[in-house]
Amino acid sequence: MAAPRISPPRETVAQSALRRINRRLMPFLFLLYIGAFLDRVNVGYAGLEMTRELHFSPAVFGFGSGIFFVGYVLLEIPGCILVEVWSARKWIARIMISWGLVASLTGFIHTAPQFYWARFLLGVAEAGFFPGVIVYLTHWYRAADRAKAVAMFMSAIPLSQVIGAPISAVLMQIHWLGLSGWRWLLILEGAPAIVLGVVTLFYLTDRPEQATWLPAEERDWLTGELRREQHSKTPMTGLAIWRSLADPTVLLLTLSYFCGATTQYGFGLWLPKIVQNASGYSSFTTTLITAIPYIVAWPVMLAIGRHSDRTGERRLHVAIPMAISGLALLGAQYTDKSIVLGIAMFSLASMAINGRLGAFWPMPAAFLGGTSAAAAIGAINCIGNLGGFVGPYFVGKLTNITGTYVAGVAFLIGAAFVGAVATLFVRRAAPQPAATQP
Repeated sequence: MAAPRISPPRETVAQSALRRINRRLMPFLFLLYIGAFLDRVNVGYAGLEMTRELHFSPAVFGFGSGIFFVGYVLLEIPGCILVEVWSARKWIARIMISWGLVASLTGFIHTAPQFYWARFLLGVAEAGFFPGVIVYLTHWYRAADRAKAVAMFMSAIPLSQVIGAPISAVLMQIHWLGLSGWRWLLILEGAPAIVLGVVTLFYLTDRPEQATWLPAEERDWLTGELRREQHSKTPMTGLAIWRSLADPTVLLLTLSYFCGATTQYGFGLWLPKIVQNASGYSSFTTTLITAIPYIVAWPVMLAIGRHSDRTGERRLHVAIPMAISGLALLGAQYTDKSIVLGIAMFSLASMAINGRLGAFWPMPAAFLGGTSAAAAIGAINCIGNLGGFVGPYFVGKLTNITGTYVAGVAFLIGAAFVGAVATLFVRRAAPQPAATQP
């Protein structure tokens, strides 16, 4: 007699809802962030040719690369609050269309002041996109599921480099209408953001209760879960929202993110120049090689976010990668110009720098709720991203003074270690329910 057939366990409402949300939202948000990050950092590839053609010193290039983040901070907190109280769909669409236009116009600059203004205005145009999406994810994912969601979204950072490096290498080879390849790189890579901004208006849904693509049972379950989470946190309104920004936990998270951004953007924007200086390779070859650290970073980033959700632990999943990034950059200083060993160290640094992000962004929402969480996320991203100015600027400035990249990389190493220590002092959040397995 044949053994009775055992039916597989039926998918729960939670698993089914998470699977549908992941399938509907994450690929599109992922695509948006690839466009955002590529337009933000493709100046690192363009700089391989632009600095020579326009006679920009390392200090000029570092200042222009970093000033993006000075413009970026201006609309961070208001942008996050608008996502919370108005419409993520409309705000994100506005951001993408405006930054795509500015990104393309950057390809027409000729002088250092024009470079500074173009990068500053690009920051103003993009301001609010990333923290707005982080707030948007709190509308769709329970606290226990957010690190995986954030890691999936932010894994677009290394993947944008993996995709962007070969595209940028090819674009820099063209010279249409008498314009240099680096100009076409900037002009053409800004166009997709404009198209995606228009699509956003029709594709995204602001909140679960508006999601006709979710079955009623799943929609009601998710709405109820998120409402219970909000009720478990102390509601804050008016001036109390702004006072929450002075909370010691928010300040430590801001310091942690500032140091992480200093290392991340100082590393990312200068990596092509550092590799070219060490190897002597052409711009085309250098651009392709610099994709390697980001190829290996992508799966590691997802794995750390998943492990953080499974264990419910956040601080060590941020602090340990930050410390490892500092050690890896330190190791890169002693590779004696071996490009193989150097890329190996840079790859380890890239895995750690990007790996911290999935576990970091669920932390503010674990302490605060609603509009106060949105304001805190905006403040952390706003002030923290000034590190995106400090890192590239000081690498360029110190390189100008010393004639080598050693002092600049040492500055990034110090920032990584300070950020790791700051993260360890963040207080523990209340335990969260187990993560849902889709």
